Amino acid sequence: MMTNHQPCLLFALLSILSYYRACFSIAADTLSPAHSLSKSDTIVSQGNNFELGFFKPGTTLKIYLGIWYKGFHEEIVWVANRENPLSSPSSSRLELSENGNLLLFEGSSEIPVWSTNLTFPQLNITEAVLGDNGNFVLRGRSNTSSIFWESFDHPTDTLLPGAKLWARKPQQLISWKNSEDPAPGLFSLGLNPNGTFLEWNRSQIYRTSEVWNGTFLSSLSERSIIFNYTFVSSKNESERYFTYSLHNPSNLARFRIAQTGQIMALVWLPGLSIWSIIGTSPSNLSDVYVLCGAFGVVQYPDNSSNPCECLKGFKPFSMEDIRLNDWSGGCVRKSPLQCENSTYANVKKDWFMKISNMRLPVYSKAYLASNASRCELACMENCSCTAYAYNMNGCMIWEGALLNLLQFPNGGKTGQDIYLKLSAHEYPDLRTKESGQKWRVWVAVLIPATGLILCLSICFSCKGKLKCIDQTGESPSSNNLLLFDFDTELHANNDGMNTENNKKKREKKDAELPLFSYESVLAATNNFSGVNKLGEGGFGPVYKGKLLRGHEIAVKMLSKRSGQGIEEFRNETILIAKLQHRNLVRLLGCCIERDEKILIYEYMPNKSLDFYLFDPTKKKMLGWETRIQIIEGIAQGLLYLHQYSRLRIVHRDLKPSNILLDSEMNPKISDFGLARIVGRNETQANTNRIVGTYGYMSPEYAMAGLYSTKSDVFSFGVLVLEIVSGRKNTSFYNNESLNLLRYAWELWKDDQSLDLMEPTIGYPSSTSIMLRFINTGLLCVQESPTDRPTMSDVISMISNEHAPLPTPKQPAFFTGQNMMDTNSAVDSAGNCSKNSVTISAMEAR
Repeated sequence: MMTNHQPCLLFALLSILSYYRACFSIAADTLSPAHSLSKSDTIVSQGNNFELGFFKPGTTLKIYLGIWYKGFHEEIVWVANRENPLSSPSSSRLELSENGNLLLFEGSSEIPVWSTNLTFPQLNITEAVLGDNGNFVLRGRSNTSSIFWESFDHPTDTLLPGAKLWARKPQQLISWKNSEDPAPGLFSLGLNPNGTFLEWNRSQIYRTSEVWNGTFLSSLSERSIIFNYTFVSSKNESERYFTYSLHNPSNLARFRIAQTGQIMALVWLPGLSIWSIIGTSPSNLSDVYVLCGAFGVVQYPDNSSNPCECLKGFKPFSMEDIRLNDWSGGCVRKSPLQCENSTYANVKKDWFMKISNMRLPVYSKAYLASNASRCELACMENCSCTAYAYNMNGCMIWEGALLNLLQFPNGGKTGQDIYLKLSAHEYPDLRTKESGQKWRVWVAVLIPATGLILCLSICFSCKGKLKCIDQTGESPSSNNLLLFDFDTELHANNDGMNTENNKKKREKKDAELPLFSYESVLAATNNFSGVNKLGEGGFGPVYKGKLLRGHEIAVKMLSKRSGQGIEEFRNETILIAKLQHRNLVRLLGCCIERDEKILIYEYMPNKSLDFYLFDPTKKKMLGWETRIQIIEGIAQGLLYLHQYSRLRIVHRDLKPSNILLDSEMNPKISDFGLARIVGRNETQANTNRIVGTYGYMSPEYAMAGLYSTKSDVFSFGVLVLEIVSGRKNTSFYNNESLNLLRYAWELWKDDQSLDLMEPTIGYPSSTSIMLRFINTGLLCVQESPTDRPTMSDVISMISNEHAPLPTPKQPAFFTGQNMMDTNSAVDSAGNCSKNSVTISAMEAR
């Protein structure tokens, strides 16, 4: 018989059994729709390898859902809500919704903190299972092979054995922010069709490694005795991924991207009961990009426990972050600069502190200053400038934060000097603590002042030159061409705001130009691939390049065989950097590394004018409207050079191959290597070194070395006649006319000028316009410079259809047989080329 107490006892027993049954189900490897996972519960994989549950990293009060090695609670390999931590441990729970999704809730809120966010056609069809490989899988309940979601496809900072790093998915391993915050940090590891890459801030690639040929990151590949790598790359590229397994499945090992920016290979050593780092890439912390943030300096040699320090005059942005070895916030100034704070307007001026043996910061700007003092002055007058350097490569300045700093120890690898702008409040011994120490202040001030005067005297006695990189291979730190945003950066430097600062910038005699690293130029042109070669002239070859944002560029290299190229490179850099006009090719930047001198231009997709003008087939693509558009555009560009630019410039090498065409066939004058500046009040100048291209040089320049803006007018006249006729000026050597100018003049005298027009494209709607162009062209090629019109007159002639035009005088015919004789003589001397599309040079007689 059952006593009165027996029903109560039975009920209690059933309740206890029910409780333990629930606990047992949670402690197993599966989460079913009937249960939820609370803070005190965990899910353990079937082989007891991994555990899933809630955890709090370090001393923080934030709560996360994650996976760790069973028995190693601090070795977290995956985090679900790394960007959305929980704060209420008692009310946090993970459960399966009716539609089959995993949902993470906090409190009574019906909005999940984290979710798998999948769409299912039916209800209650899924279950979540933690595998022995550490993969948390959402699968079908009736068909366990149906995988709807898995944590391996959404890694955090760890790649476990068996997981795949895909190239076709936007999938990356991203480091923790610090040891107590799993939020995404600054460093990531990814895979693309070219291989693996390490990135800073998901924007700057600082290390790459080819994987498709069977190698992984170089410093880790030697660990193949532990790891078995697999690289899959299908022919149609639909499946490209890297994965790995362990030669001994009983071992515990993994790859992890650390907060220091290194990819690490870790193995559990049971004998020592520790996780051992058996390989890192990069192997040196100093090779990690911007490890120490803004104004932070990497300690050299590596110090993994404390790798960074702030520049003098700066302090850590957050001491709490530094405690956790998190330098992402970098360093900030202790005292503001004078130009940044009006409070300090009446105190001592800012000053520069020399720091030696430095790896120069990134994102420098080349500043064409003639000496060190002008370089310093340029930085001092620019409030945004934080540092400058002046060495054999010229002047470089940095605006804003200084990034990727490294100081080499004395006696070790040699770095370069950089001058850091600091507030006067940071000047040594400027503020005397005791009145009795005033004499020390005078000593501290007078000695550096004397040294400064001596240094400035030496600097002013030196002539600034544009030089190649030294033979040691050391190069200035420069912009990454692949990542540079020309639209943003150049607009920022050339905005039209009429501020006092911009006025000062416009008044400077030296021009700023972005400086790019040779490695990034190499990458943009696919190692200067022959497929990307656009052409080659006397200066050197020109290649097409492409940036990561899709922007196309033209890369022009100085040929090492070119004797006159160094001077031309300097000319082109100085002149073009100052010029802004829609009919001039825009110079975007330069590179001076590894004995290379390279100019970066905007890319002209339709090549040069001669590509169409003299080709029997392609010339038909230039209709009369297009030819008129090209003539008018060239005229506008020359007018700007001669009259409206900051400097009066004579191009000296105007010809069809130096007229580039954009996507709408608008002309842009290029190649300023031979250009010269003429004073505003000067009518002409003289040179002992005659350079240019036969058929386009004016007679006074070719025979006497005299050049002026009228020399360009002569070349323009030749161009006009060539565009109208479709024939080269120098294509008449076997003809009685000898050249195009005489042929055009003879037709003009016989009143048959319309016979000069290109016959393959028919007649324009109005032949009077073409007669006006021919008349203008003949006026431009008259023998005497005083008879030729200015470019202002030319614009008026071709734009005003009804204004009467002067009658031209006989052109100069010097480019006939006499010039051929000269050309032959010079060519035999080895000083020039007869190729009409290259720069030629000859010595004046």
